[in-house]
Amino acid sequence: MDKFPLCWCGKSRGELTTEQEALYLRFSVRCSLPEPGLWCVWAVGERGELRLGILEPCGEEAFLCRRFSQRMTAPLGRLLRGELRPVIKPAQEGWSPLRENSFQTPWLRKQLQHMSGALTCAEHEKRYLALPYEPKQPFPLVPLFCFAEVRKIHGHQYVVFAFDREEFPVFP
Repeated sequence: MDKFPLCWCGKSRGELTTEQEALYLRFSVRCSLPEPGLWCVWAVGERGELRLGILEPCGEEAFLCRRFSQRMTAPLGRLLRGELRPVIKPAQEGWSPLRENSFQTPWLRKQLQHMSGALTCAEHEKRYLALPYEPKQPFPLVPLFCFAEVRKIHGHQYVVFAFDREEFPVFP
């Protein structure tokens, strides 16, 4: 069994343990939550990150236990730590209207060509795209729906997508 710190804002809030079980790696977490709400645990390695799941609160503490195949965990590289992240993030500051040249990927540029009201911002090493959302209208960017997060920005509903430096979709 290996033990790693579970961090939030650079401070330890608990412990992430891993244990090899045949072709699987079992992750277990026990921690105190920084504040009320839904919290997700991420495994952070030298080469990548893996979303482990949403913590289950129980009194003053929260727990999580998940198993992932070696195929899922290998891209992480050597595990460094666990991280707590809020499931619903506060809206980023600095949203601005989407410009024609905001994204370089031909497929994404084509998809955004006729959309109006789109916003964009950059935070940490991600670029965010917010598209206006009306529940009774078709969902925007359907091929990326599993990366979408619906949130309010300036009092309006948007579907928010996050992209890395190479404009590959990542979880917001």
